[in-house]
Amino acid sequence: MNPAARPIHTIVPVHGEESLATVHRVVDEAGQVMGYGLVDQTKLITAASELVRNIVLYAGTGQVEVEEVDRGGQNGLRLTFTDHGPGIPDVGRAMQDGYSTGKGMGLGLPGTRRLVHEFASDSAAGSGTRVTIVLWKR
Repeated sequence: MNPAARPIHTIVPVHGEESLATVHRVVDEAGQVMGYGLVDQTKLITAASELVRNIVLYAGTGQVEVEEVDRGGQNGLRLTFTDHGPGIPDVGRAMQDGYSTGKGMGLGLPGTRRLVHEFASDSAAGSGTRVTIVLWKR
């Protein structure tokens, strides 16, 4: 665990574009407390920004949970992005480079997956989306 008195655990509501800056700040601060280097900090912030943008674009509102995790002495940050929007009808297809239901380049979810050590998504049409990422501290 980090040298702070208690483990990191924060929930950030997402309510539009202004939430991007708040999530960026919270993830940056958590990464600094954990002692991530610049490259890993950049990966965390980039992944978080992409996933918050997806919440804003496709669901409007949601939340991000930022928490410190420990697995057998290995520390990391787990970020969980949850919304109650329309969901992703075909998660497998959405994870393919170049696929987009919007006007983007279709690099968001697959690109985010490449930035982190662990990536999990749970979504279905009409039931919202939950994406969880973990970046372990090296």
